[in-house]
Amino acid sequence: MAVYAIGDIQGCYAALLALLEKARFDADRDHLWFTGDLVNRGPDSLSVLRFVKALGRQAVTVLGNHDLHLLAVAHGIRAPRRSDTLQAVLDASDRDMLIDWLRERPLLHHDPAHRLTLIHAGLPPQWGIALARRCAAEVEAVLRADDYVYFLRHMYGNTPERWSPDLEGWDRWRFITNCLTRLRFCDAAGRLALDEKGAPGTQAAGYGPWFEAPRRRSRGTSIVFGHWSTLRLTSVEMERYRVYPLDSGCCWGGELTAMRIEDRRFFKVKA
Repeated sequence: MAVYAIGDIQGCYAALLALLEKARFDADRDHLWFTGDLVNRGPDSLSVLRFVKALGRQAVTVLGNHDLHLLAVAHGIRAPRRSDTLQAVLDASDRDMLIDWLRERPLLHHDPAHRLTLIHAGLPPQWGIALARRCAAEVEAVLRADDYVYFLRHMYGNTPERWSPDLEGWDRWRFITNCLTRLRFCDAAGRLALDEKGAPGTQAAGYGPWFEAPRRRSRGTSIVFGHWSTLRLTSVEMERYRVYPLDSGCCWGGELTAMRIEDRRFFKVKA
């Protein structure tokens, strides 16, 4: 059995099938991890959702910011953006089942056997993996509750900027969600720079990639993530920081990337 972690698909269903074929994915034995953002921007989000949902326990996917955006649009909390490609999902006969399945996905998956943690975006430096798991579980419980729509109404915004264990309610859950689904850059004190979206080197002074933060408490665990299509790390840098970024911009005409967990071998297909 092999486990393949796959970067942000964002509706690129044909590329996903081509990648699985290239990696020689065995549907009878192998498992898949997805870094989130299954939907949006690409041409066939509906097929991606149906495919991953049908895998059942054979697949794990964490939630990304585009997945949460779909939930908000589906409930009328956010209007569709001009660049969205979600209408086929919203019009589908199985829409409600897909939306309910999606909101029940985790924000973080930790696999002690492989010593790996799967997230969509990043972690603030104050969080070790144990705390990150507890924080993710808080928001997962809110999303899985019957009144989860109230959370969707309060999840947008860039504040608070910095973690405190004293954070409560919507502020606490918004901060957790922003880290796990939107974070790229922060400063040494863990202050988030959520409006910084470019490649490393383009950010404002005083900020750096979240995984470079000094005294980052999650350094002891390897982390697989997506979200950052302009991030390019060498194999040496990946091992130094113990992070494996897999978003290679498929929906922007780049590539779709998979990493086989057991030997850290990468597979790529063009969009």
